[in-house]
Amino acid sequence: MEINFKKTYTFAIISTLYITVFSTSIVALLLWLYGTFVWQICFLFAVCMSIFSFFVTQYRVEHFIYRRVKKIYDDVSLLDSATLRSKAITTDMATLTREVKKFATDKKLEIENLKVREEYRREFMGNVSHELKTPLFTVQGYISTLLGGAMKDKELRKKYLERAEKGVERLIYIVEDLDLISKLEMGDLNLDFTKFNIVELIQNVFDLLEMQADKKNIILMFDRKYSKPIMVRADQEKIQQVLTNLIMNSIKYGKENGTTEVTIEDLVKGKIIVRIRDNGEGIEQNHIPRLFERFFRVDKSGARSEGGSGLGLSIVKHIIEGHNEKIYVESEFGKGSEFSFTLEKQE
Repeated sequence: MEINFKKTYTFAIISTLYITVFSTSIVALLLWLYGTFVWQICFLFAVCMSIFSFFVTQYRVEHFIYRRVKKIYDDVSLLDSATLRSKAITTDMATLTREVKKFATDKKLEIENLKVREEYRREFMGNVSHELKTPLFTVQGYISTLLGGAMKDKELRKKYLERAEKGVERLIYIVEDLDLISKLEMGDLNLDFTKFNIVELIQNVFDLLEMQADKKNIILMFDRKYSKPIMVRADQEKIQQVLTNLIMNSIKYGKENGTTEVTIEDLVKGKIIVRIRDNGEGIEQNHIPRLFERFFRVDKSGARSEGGSGLGLSIVKHIIEGHNEKIYVESEFGKGSEFSFTLEKQE
């Protein structure tokens, strides 16, 4: 594409002035030394020299400096094609310097973003590999043991097959969550908005998770008795998944003989906020910004021993944001955590 330069003559004019003054002074001095000084001759010489110097200087600038400026624009691609068509490229050095600095700053930011993404990609791949590797090796170990001769023992065979089945179930669970999070991140979240009672839904989740809570003697409860239904408008199945993940996390990381308490409060503009609070181990402040990342775990060894895919909070965040709502987290290390999210209230 042809580039049109915005020509500047300042450099040529200033250069011409210096050359003319210097050369005319030399000529005038020589004429004076030889006793033939005539000011008309000096004036005519100055005019001719200024005209000659201006055109020679401007010609050299356009064919020498301008070409190199054009190469700079071509090499670093300071402007896109749309800008090049609508705006002439200036050869003013201050403008060019500013453009180059802006280009360098933008490229530095781009490189830093690429480094962050690359680090995130490596971490993600490492987490996926670890999550899949553990159950795969478990299944492989039990099957290899059976094929190695343990199959003849009926009792041992049944026990190993049951353990291998659990490993396969965990693999399926991880793959299903990976598939779901991929769809959520691509915006493929088909929400079926209906009107339902959020109090009843929370109670259903309590009933489903009661056995897991009993293992740690954790009490699942409301902060008070809700005598009237609280109707909301949302995707009931997806909100149940959100509640299940959050309450399940409070059980996993809650302390024995502890509590998980759910509160429902009215907000302005037809909104409610659902709070899930526990008195468990809590989360250190430096971990909170990364809680909703895929596979991020505060206590990697302990969390994996509790099971789960490591995608629960990431799925929760996507579901809530898919409803155009907000999710919040507050925690104090050693005292407990509170996760909360908003929903549209329906009268």
